Amino acid sequence: MIRRPLRTFTVLIGAAAAVTAFATPASASPALNEAAGPATLAAAQQKLGTSLGAAFAGSWLDTATGELVVGTTDAAQSARIRAAGAVPKVLRHSTAELKHIQSTLDNRTVSLPGSVAGWYIDVVANDVVVSVVGGDATGRAWAASAGVPVRVEQVKSAPRPLWDVIGGQGLYFSGGACSVGFNAYDDDDRYVITAGHCTELGGTVHGVDGTIGKVAKSSFPGNDYGTVKVTHSDVDTPPRVDRYEDGNDVRIEGADVVGVGGRICRSGITTHWQCGRVEALDQTVNYGNGNVVRGLTQTDACAEPGDSGGSFVSRPSSGSGTKLVQAQGMTSGGSGDCRSGGTTFFQPVKEVLNRYDLTLEKD
Repeated sequence: MIRRPLRTFTVLIGAAAAVTAFATPASASPALNEAAGPATLAAAQQKLGTSLGAAFAGSWLDTATGELVVGTTDAAQSARIRAAGAVPKVLRHSTAELKHIQSTLDNRTVSLPGSVAGWYIDVVANDVVVSVVGGDATGRAWAASAGVPVRVEQVKSAPRPLWDVIGGQGLYFSGGACSVGFNAYDDDDRYVITAGHCTELGGTVHGVDGTIGKVAKSSFPGNDYGTVKVTHSDVDTPPRVDRYEDGNDVRIEGADVVGVGGRICRSGITTHWQCGRVEALDQTVNYGNGNVVRGLTQTDACAEPGDSGGSFVSRPSSGSGTKLVQAQGMTSGGSGDCRSGGTTFFQPVKEVLNRYDLTLEKD
């Protein structure tokens, strides 16, 4: 995302054409505004753009009035625009001219400095803007050397690709690997929920594509949950759980509890997507060495080391379309394996949500 400029530099190359003012009748009141709705506005913009042809200079909604404004390089076309219900504005550059400028920049990426964050057509200002991080001199020089009229804006930082933290995928601590449980948020921040015996490792936590943040809170033994605070702006936290080779991601709809005998599935980096049934609720489990955890749910869905912290959800329904599920909890531990079968326990997610006043990311 390109932010508003802190400071603006202008590079003007070429002669500026004269702009002729055009008065419109006071009696003509625009009918096209934001209240008309996207479909009506889109149809009007397309029709006007076609009818104006080479004189079309873009269109936009006035943020103060909500009225549709249509630009033209030919003042004689203002009456046509007004008759269509829009507000005319005579501008210097046509849309075709601005697209040509943009295309010229698009064809110069081989020499592109890292300080150039991008470029775009500013339809309201009727020019092409080049965003340069910190107003870097090399970036400004690149814009000036293009041989086309551009405006250079200074931005704080360069954009970065966003990557997703998804339930069941890898969560890497300095002392070991676990799996993502669920994504959640409070009034100020976003968090990844996982097992407490994972977050007790502390420190900076990484996901499949980079750094997520640092451990925020941890509870183990007694409970088995913890949170990682998301501190990197390139991290997205959708309400999804990875089904790996079993199908497309499922999406979290809520956190209604599946009772004894109900079908559930879990996801983790070691054994991926495994399903089974709930066998018992509110179980106390002794992991040895004084590590006793209370309030766990017992299942016959197998798991293995590395799956810890991963998502337990209600079993998705059959049929086409996006599968919606209910979040159940995070894999805690168990016995056996996914070759011979086993028993697995999960920490109910509602407890950590209530304890830390968090809300699950969901559709």
